[in-house]
Amino acid sequence: MNGILEGNGRETKMISHINIGITDFNRAYTFYSAILAELGLQLKFCDAQKPWAGWVSSTAPRPLFLISQPFDGRVAAPGNGQMVALLASNREAVDRTYAQALSEGGICEGKPGLRPQYHEHYYGAYFRDLDGNKICVCCHEAEG
Repeated sequence: MNGILEGNGRETKMISHINIGITDFNRAYTFYSAILAELGLQLKFCDAQKPWAGWVSSTAPRPLFLISQPFDGRVAAPGNGQMVALLASNREAVDRTYAQALSEGGICEGKPGLRPQYHEHYYGAYFRDLDGNKICVCCHEAEG
């Protein structure tokens, strides 16, 4: 599945945006700027006063990847069983993004590699960001 549902001759996109709760905006902004650059995502906006920032693909206006402190003013906390998976164009991008995340202070939750229990070509890596949010970077294509 490519993330687009077909119906009535129109494309229906499934995801508008994903927001990751953070506790320290400057720290999270530095972390995500580095790893999202490895995936070719571009900064769409940044407002440290709110504080929040958003990145997007150069080829489409959505989905957006957002970081922000919670709007309710409470402390951000990762949920058990929640994870955001970011799509990489190839396995090398998975490797680079994972390495960048760890170099920025992320914590390993699973080194890059094939995960045949998902499907034959699934290649992914898992890490926690600086606030403990679980992030996956994956590629669904065969090598080469």
